[in-house]
Amino acid sequence: MAQTDVLLLNSNYEPLHVCSLVRAVGLMLKGKVEVLHQNGHVITTSMSEFRAPSVIRLRYHIKRPMPELRLSRHAILARDNYVCQYCGSGKDLTIDHVIPRWRGGRHTWDNVVACCRKCNLKKGEKTPAQARMVLARQPKRPSYVPFISLPHYVKAKEKHEWLQYLPNFEGVSSRA
Repeated sequence: MAQTDVLLLNSNYEPLHVCSLVRAVGLMLKGKVEVLHQNGHVITTSMSEFRAPSVIRLRYHIKRPMPELRLSRHAILARDNYVCQYCGSGKDLTIDHVIPRWRGGRHTWDNVVACCRKCNLKKGEKTPAQARMVLARQPKRPSYVPFISLPHYVKAKEKHEWLQYLPNFEGVSSRA
């Protein structure tokens, strides 16, 4: 069975989670979800054949508290569209503290950016001005909190049939 992601929506069409195809098929067989979109693959069981889901919706409502957007390496890379904020490269990415920690820079949304290893080595323990490097844009805490994780949200924006179910947040696009 091909491994692919499936967008899981709450009963009110709010994105809840990106789950595996295996999990989605399990929910389908238990009658807990309805299929809104299919991905074109055919799943064959011993008793039947059916098309694999791409978007599913729960038949009942799950009440969730508003999630907190956690600062993580993956969230920083997603916020910065998987592009180095100094040179624009999308390869060999890590994170960089704009103001180095030893100089009092904190590990916060406003001080951490996506950075390729080459630029990270070049900048070292200096500020961008000292290293004669310019940021593509100033880092800031995202002003939105998607119910699905930020990295999953960015990947989800690449799937055409998912777009109508995802809220549109300014400053977040699919990967370059």
